[in-house]
Amino acid sequence: MSRTTHSMRAGAKDVSPIILGIIPFGLVTGAAVASAGFGLAEAAGMSLLVNAGASQLAATSLFIEGASLFVVIGTALIVNARMFIYATSIAPVISPTAGKLRPVLGHPLLDQTYAVTMTYGRHRDDVDVVWYFVGSWLCLASVWQVTNIVGVLAGSFIPAEWALDFTVPLVFLAMLAPTLKHRIDGETAVATAVAAAVLVPLLPLQTGLPAAIIIGMVWGAARDRANASGQVRE
Repeated sequence: MSRTTHSMRAGAKDVSPIILGIIPFGLVTGAAVASAGFGLAEAAGMSLLVNAGASQLAATSLFIEGASLFVVIGTALIVNARMFIYATSIAPVISPTAGKLRPVLGHPLLDQTYAVTMTYGRHRDDVDVVWYFVGSWLCLASVWQVTNIVGVLAGSFIPAEWALDFTVPLVFLAMLAPTLKHRIDGETAVATAVAAAVLVPLLPLQTGLPAAIIIGMVWGAARDRANASGQVRE
């Protein structure tokens, strides 16, 4: 087996535990796209091009409510603003070996691919981190595409009680838990969660989410700086 194949399989394997939480998310999102009046081609294209479940669902919901195109696109961009933060964090990890692939590696950047690459992939000597990253995305993208299509085709058969208020947080908690190895990590997570709980309902157009992320970053940076340089974190 080549190193590339091994790396892609490793990425797919490491991201696979998160798949169970993605399935209902994809089904509900596909059903929402169908209820907005879009067909299978539009749903498949949106799934491939947007490549971000939260933005896709937010944009679809606003479209159903009759929001203007400006508001729909603006909200989707704001919801996905966290990807700028992910990109600046993961770039030093994948850029040295990305080569000609570097310009297109922004598209596979998702919450889940970022989490497994930064938590596991970058620390493994037996994999090429770029292909590990791509492999994790191919696994997720395949499941996301299939579940979106099934959601469109099933339409009204998707149970209404499959609300995402509970499912989606579980997906993110499953990614977050393995990374909370130090006290500062936990403090930063709590600070971000509290900020999101307060700001998301108050600020318009989902701007509370990036605001909470910035607050968490500032808190974590301040706590890291408070520790002596080079010391093991608490």
